[in-house]
Amino acid sequence: MNIIFQINGGIGKSVAATGVVRSIKEKYPDDQLIVITAYPDVFLNNPNVDRCFGPMNFPYFYETFIKDQESMTMLHDPYLETNHIMSNEHLIKTWCNMNGLENWYAPEIYITKREIDFYSDKFHSDKPIFLLQTSGGAPGQEHKYSWARDIPMIVAEKIVEEFRDTHNVVHVRREDQLSLNNTFPIHDNIRALSVLASISDKRLLIDSFLQHVCAAIQLKSTVCWVVNKPEVFGYPLHDNILAEPFTNPYDYKNSMYNPFDILGNPDEFPYRHEGEIFNVDTIIKSLR
Repeated sequence: MNIIFQINGGIGKSVAATGVVRSIKEKYPDDQLIVITAYPDVFLNNPNVDRCFGPMNFPYFYETFIKDQESMTMLHDPYLETNHIMSNEHLIKTWCNMNGLENWYAPEIYITKREIDFYSDKFHSDKPIFLLQTSGGAPGQEHKYSWARDIPMIVAEKIVEEFRDTHNVVHVRREDQLSLNNTFPIHDNIRALSVLASISDKRLLIDSFLQHVCAAIQLKSTVCWVVNKPEVFGYPLHDNILAEPFTNPYDYKNSMYNPFDILGNPDEFPYRHEGEIFNVDTIIKSLR
């Protein structure tokens, strides 16, 4: 049988989905698992995946995998499930339950020795590496900073100042995201960043793809959370730092299935200023 598993969304969602594919293959070990994702590099060398297709890269797909064959599709989005909207359980567990899968697993990424050797040389550093991700989301967002997901610059600057003398602070960011002084900016593919994470000494991340990657390669990290919950998107391996309580009243008048727009609508900001979102000393203590 052909099992067609489609992932809609960002790179972090595809990394999380590697835990789902393990559960699929566990239940259907003799069937062919075909994954469709915008980020096929996530599934390179994954022993649970038979075929993986990137966006718009599947000519003759119907004829090859569906026409006159026994096929099963897993195409629905877990973000629309009741248990996810109500924050009742982890995203991966919801994803597995909605497809009739008994068990759920943490993400898995399979990096080869050749990749480790190549990228380790590329990222050679004269001091220990402090890996920092302050912003997430897709390219071209209206707001460069999302209060609902990102680490405020006023907080990040204090943390960089605290560790700049002992570490090389490598700031993972795109050109369209906010920059930080006294850091080394980097934008690379997920395989390279996975190796970079593996050779780093400290990691400060947000609810974005790198915290899923570090869970996949079993690297305890400090992860900051504003509106999303680590019980739903995170992992107990990490030191999960929650935002401070709101200091401004908010009545959720524009909210539907989620309390806040993850892109950080400024009209929804429930604090008096960005310096109130996180306790800097708590983050530094975690990193130390």
